[in-house]
Amino acid sequence: MKLQFNRKEAVFLGVFSLLCLVLVLLPTGFGRAIYVNAEGAKARVIKTNDTMMYQTGVVRMGEQRCTVEILSGPHTGEQYEGINLLTGKLEFDKVFTEGQLAWVLLEQDSSNKVIFTNMVDHYRLSKELQLMGLFALLLVVFSGYTGIRTILSFLFAFLAIWKVMIPFALKGYSPILLALLVGSSLMVMTLLLVGGCTKKAYAAIIGSVGSSLITCLLAILFTVYFQVHGSVMQWSESLLYAGYMKLDLTKIFQAAVYLSCSGAILDLSIDISAALSEIVEKKPDITAKELVASGLVIGKSVVGSQTTTLLLAYMGSYLTVMMVYMAQGTPIMSILNSKTIAAEILHTFVGCIGLVLVSPLTSLVCGWLYIKKPALSQERAGGVSSTRETVNY
Repeated sequence: MKLQFNRKEAVFLGVFSLLCLVLVLLPTGFGRAIYVNAEGAKARVIKTNDTMMYQTGVVRMGEQRCTVEILSGPHTGEQYEGINLLTGKLEFDKVFTEGQLAWVLLEQDSSNKVIFTNMVDHYRLSKELQLMGLFALLLVVFSGYTGIRTILSFLFAFLAIWKVMIPFALKGYSPILLALLVGSSLMVMTLLLVGGCTKKAYAAIIGSVGSSLITCLLAILFTVYFQVHGSVMQWSESLLYAGYMKLDLTKIFQAAVYLSCSGAILDLSIDISAALSEIVEKKPDITAKELVASGLVIGKSVVGSQTTTLLLAYMGSYLTVMMVYMAQGTPIMSILNSKTIAAEILHTFVGCIGLVLVSPLTSLVCGWLYIKKPALSQERAGGVSSTRETVNY
């Protein structure tokens, strides 16, 4: 039996890895170049010229000229003078120093000769890969085989959103239906990877998917009820100006609320399912009623910390917005009635409601899946015993 389970899990991991590979190779349909006859390249800053750059308050204006050596692509080893335009916005501006790595855009003529070099930004890919590698290493060291499965689920989640949900949403498909499809698939795949093909994973899947569907419905209803428009999301209006006027930003906002909450719901469902699985293993004679009661007690403790975690995560992303309101002396009533804060309140509390619901739902499912029904088996055993006694007599 153990061999069969391992074989089943190995097949599942193989299929899952193949699915991730398919998603990696899947074209998004939006790979066209922004600029004609231009390509990006990694470069090293050899020398800088800051004479045309000046300070205005806390920001810099003007331009910075940088002599760079190209480190990738067909122009490797060549040197060019790059232009770094400063707009006076700290959010977008960057200043280079000698020795730093940069990502540059090389504009070429019809004969592939570089005619202009634009300093796009600092080169961060290697540093990002280092951070990801540290995360993967610590995960494998402390979690072992489960850590490898977690990395696969992490990769699948990113690829599913980047290669499926975003391109199809840009093509005009319903963002809510896409979010439900992708979110539910992520829950099923992630929980099967983390929990294996076990009742523990099945119970968490039923509990999390059921709670997330309710969360999606609440996101739709309260978005209409709060009169919140999807333009509250950062960069959302830029989509309209980029030629996607038919996109419904409000539906995209509703899909985003659902997706952002589904991760916390998934986490809580597997926590409760795993805890109740351990209880059943240590006390096989526990009744379904007792098991559900234990799940509710565990849920009370975990939900409190999880909802606080959700609140802190959302408030952290809007910390500067709230600081601006306070610095300007904006009355609390004006803050709470603003579209931005109302959207954040909706985001936070819809997610918290989903967390509150997943605890009892997962506990009920565990009570149904984990506990065998003894009445029928005892009745059958009693019938067999009576027959045997009659025959012996």
